[in-house]
Amino acid sequence: MNTETQPSSPRERFYRRERRSVPAARAFAREALAEWGVRERADDVLLCVSELATNALVHGVPPGRGFLLRLVRCGGGVRVEVHDSGEGVPAIPQAETREPGESGRGLLLVSELADKWGVGERDPGKVVWFEVEGV
Repeated sequence: MNTETQPSSPRERFYRRERRSVPAARAFAREALAEWGVRERADDVLLCVSELATNALVHGVPPGRGFLLRLVRCGGGVRVEVHDSGEGVPAIPQAETREPGESGRGLLLVSELADKWGVGERDPGKVVWFEVEGV
């Protein structure tokens, strides 16, 4: 079995709807990346984890619920998924409709730093994911 093309065992953890979940998710991702020996682009992965975790808490996690962070090392890359039970599909605001301020920048950062990203269906909710290659 060639470990370069086979996925590793996923690392996943559930977080409640609370502020400390974002830094906890980032620390968990940092730990997984270190275990896998990922150094190249680790900061990009961690920033994207922070952005998606924040988006899940602000927009995707109804009261009393939480989100699942899942990381998988596969070949020369890492896939990160944030599962939440909220409705709606996140999208990058168009430049002409974007208001000044902080809102909407998270997915813009993810789209710039990740090699691929997207949204998948889940019942209930959605999975927002990204992939980073060459790590």
